[in-house]
Amino acid sequence: MVRCHRLFSTSSPLLKKKQELLIPGYKLKCGLEIHSQLDTKFKLFSLSKTSFQSTPNSKISYFDASLPGTQPLLNPEALLFALKAAKALNSTINTFSTFDRKHYFYGDQPLGYQITQHYQPYAQGGFLKLLPHDNESITGEKIINIEQIQIEQDTGKSIYTELENEAFSKIDLNRTNIPLIEMVTKPDFETPEEIRCFIKKYQNLVRHLGICTGDLETGAMRVDVNISVNNGHRVELKNLSTTSSVINAIKYEYKRQIKLIESGETSKVIQETRGWDGSKTVRLRTKEGALDYRYMPDPELPPIILENGINESLKLPKLPDELMIELKNAPYNLSNKDASILVNDLKLLNYYFQLFEETVIKNKVESKLPGNWVIHELLGGFTKLQIEFNPNLINVLKLSELLISINNEQITKSSAKLLLQHLMNNPGDLKRPILELIDDYDLGKESNVDQDLIGEIINQVLEEQSEIVELIKSGKRLNSVKFLVGQCMRLSQGKIKPNIFEDELKLKLGI
Repeated sequence: MVRCHRLFSTSSPLLKKKQELLIPGYKLKCGLEIHSQLDTKFKLFSLSKTSFQSTPNSKISYFDASLPGTQPLLNPEALLFALKAAKALNSTINTFSTFDRKHYFYGDQPLGYQITQHYQPYAQGGFLKLLPHDNESITGEKIINIEQIQIEQDTGKSIYTELENEAFSKIDLNRTNIPLIEMVTKPDFETPEEIRCFIKKYQNLVRHLGICTGDLETGAMRVDVNISVNNGHRVELKNLSTTSSVINAIKYEYKRQIKLIESGETSKVIQETRGWDGSKTVRLRTKEGALDYRYMPDPELPPIILENGINESLKLPKLPDELMIELKNAPYNLSNKDASILVNDLKLLNYYFQLFEETVIKNKVESKLPGNWVIHELLGGFTKLQIEFNPNLINVLKLSELLISINNEQITKSSAKLLLQHLMNNPGDLKRPILELIDDYDLGKESNVDQDLIGEIINQVLEEQSEIVELIKSGKRLNSVKFLVGQCMRLSQGKIKPNIFEDELKLKLGI
């Protein structure tokens, strides 16, 4: 009797998200304000290093702490990053822009004002396209127009704590003066799924540009939403720290406003700012109670004056939409879903390109192998280990060795899957050549097929799967022959080609 136990599956189903349906007669209109921390080496107006995991108040300068007599000096790297974002978003870059002071008093803002670009921002206009390959809920091209993009400084961080039953707050100034860009869209969003898609696409865009990590959870990106129903008063939703909180807050606020409209209390939908407490939106302040920021030009910062033609001189990497087109065409020929998985993970994308070069370009391996193995087999292995993708665990050269062995028919795909999982579980074997491992673990492909062994395996499978055999013979489950082939492959440890088993099974079953 031949037995071999397969210990893992190599792929997992992807759950489809249901598109959220809006209530007929109640039109949703939304706009976004997205603050993105620029991943520069130094802060916006000082030489303090940017750091997100350091001891509180260990990365601050005299200017960050607002000591008297200190003055701001613009970091040119922050300006370069901001300009790249503007070009990628198809915005018009203004050759003349200025800084302003936005006055308010709070513990995490020691200056008593925030330096921003209120009157003359560095970029205006622009757009980002939502396309069907971005999200299954997008059925055609949807253009989200951009109002403006401005450079500003981040604030400090308040840490609330309690000591001896007394509540108080501590201030960490490490985040103070980290460069931000604030991107404001037009109110072009009509569904929550469009907003979800836009946030994801914008995150991916800034990551490809190398200007921001795009992480909402760490505060590197923060989202505010402006929402109205049937063109009524606009409500601003602030302090939304995750994509799910953005979507849930929008859904709640949409229904809240509809409830007021249906009850005849339309006048109660007022222009206000609301927050999200995890289950509902709560009022923070009304228009009447809004702060008067007393904007004024910053007298200590000169205007930013750029050369004409600055847009043409900016060099950008390949952006996600361009990469999607490239991956779906020759020589890669990936499906929309597989290309999307790669484009949304830069480490995985770079790994795939390197693997394609090593296998297909240099060693004439079948072009579909790299994509199938990276996206389905390799990622499936990481999922089983419950760890994030790490290109150093199975490096490109080791996986290329394995794919070349498959292409040269030195090992079957089934046996190669087992070997890959073994290598992920036993990193010590990674130092050994693949052909040596194939030989040591007896995973080599059978060069001379033993007909007696084939017959023994088939008879065992037919005996064990007698109910399915009867259904096939009766003509009810002809497609189940593939299942029987899989059982035969399992027992042969993948050393015998599946078409050999399929031909023999069809003969025995009279198909």
